[in-house]
Amino acid sequence: MKFGYFDDAKKEYVINSPKTPYPWINYLGNQGFFSLISNTAGGYCFYKDARLRRITRYRYNNVPIDMGGRYFYINDNGTVWNPGWSPVKTELDSYECRHGMGYTVITGKKNDLKAEVTFFVPQNYDGEVQQVVLTNESKETKNFSIFSIAEWCLWDAQDDCTNFQRNFSTGRVEIEDSTIYHVTEYRDRRNHYAFYTVNDTIDGYDTDRDSFLGSIYNGWNNPETVMKDKPSNSFADGWSPVASHYKKVTVRC
Repeated sequence: MKFGYFDDAKKEYVINSPKTPYPWINYLGNQGFFSLISNTAGGYCFYKDARLRRITRYRYNNVPIDMGGRYFYINDNGTVWNPGWSPVKTELDSYECRHGMGYTVITGKKNDLKAEVTFFVPQNYDGEVQQVVLTNESKETKNFSIFSIAEWCLWDAQDDCTNFQRNFSTGRVEIEDSTIYHVTEYRDRRNHYAFYTVNDTIDGYDTDRDSFLGSIYNGWNNPETVMKDKPSNSFADGWSPVASHYKKVTVRC
């Protein structure tokens, strides 16, 4: 089965099915900040050291594989989907991933709503930039909601996977306007922090993973806040900190 092809003119590899045999990864980075991103937006980020300064959490041996990344969920009047298909895995009307030199563009379409997400790491900037473009291809105005989500790693990737008793009491966040800060151990043991921000106002947020997912039996494929279209405005104090923004959107035809 053919999953993609090389676009020589644009110097991109184009993937036209999200159900690749294994995650097909692109590497984004600059002088100090690096991101690994799969064709379904899975993967992780780190600053200079992949173990000691891991920004987002990723489980290598997870089942199903490639769970954990930077995801956008769209709730279109009860139809919940992701531009990159995963993790909800709602069948899309169209899908395309373009892995380029230093950037990845993932585009999904469902019920005449198209979402194009560009991920890239600029030169001389210690962070990953994400651009979301939403296009209404129907003949009627669309009202829907969009959620972002990223799960913070507690810096040391090895310790993050093993020292559960300690980790469950150290997670710490701060929120200011549309910016969610990950400040675990900042000024206590570390001189660095991370943040996830949006260049727009938001209508809600979550910073506690359990609150975002809801039931302990839920996964990234069925988070309660997304399914109910209602963020809990949770504030993580220990446990597993995340960063999720919520926005109500109206796109006219």
